[in-house]
Amino acid sequence: MDIKSFVFNAFYENTYLLSSSNLETLVLDPGCYEDFEKKELTDFIKTNKLKPIAIINTHCHIDHVLGNDYLKKLYNIPLWIPATEKNLLKSVSTYAPTMGIQDYQEAQPDKLLSEKDVITFGSEKLEILYAPGHSEGHLMFYHAADKSLMAGDVIFRESIGRTDLPGGNFKTLEESIKNQVYTLPEAVKIYPGHGPSTTVGHEKKHNPFVKP
Repeated sequence: MDIKSFVFNAFYENTYLLSSSNLETLVLDPGCYEDFEKKELTDFIKTNKLKPIAIINTHCHIDHVLGNDYLKKLYNIPLWIPATEKNLLKSVSTYAPTMGIQDYQEAQPDKLLSEKDVITFGSEKLEILYAPGHSEGHLMFYHAADKSLMAGDVIFRESIGRTDLPGGNFKTLEESIKNQVYTLPEAVKIYPGHGPSTTVGHEKKHNPFVKP
């Protein structure tokens, strides 16, 4: 699986393209908001002849969903979100103007995901891990063959997702990290929703917020 990352919007959010060898591609957490950000993402897709087949949100906070509507319409592809975050996604339209986002367009989800689902594209398979605490329904996506974890805002390099937003809870997040992240092989590379990548082994040793 090929992973390409972009940093978008005022929150410095990580957007990822996950591509199989047949060029089928998932767009994970599209945070592209400005026109130049949308162009950067779509130019890369065009230049590399990628074939977007779906948009996936790890969770539905504003910084991770700003490009949902644009990409859904542009490529005529479905939007998949965590099963319990439909209302969280809907609320973005209400608070977006208070955060300086004046022209946010809401996209309707086409599929509600749970940890019971498995996502396949091309020859690749993603397992879904339920990891609440940063948000109520937060999901992570694990590619076992490549030892890659798309972690969203659950864990960052030597940090963790904030828990002071609606649906956040530190004890819940701590349990998610211990049970869903630290139980993976130490070589697993973590691709977070903000900041640089890290590994499970590094976080078990150096993360000051959650110890194994």
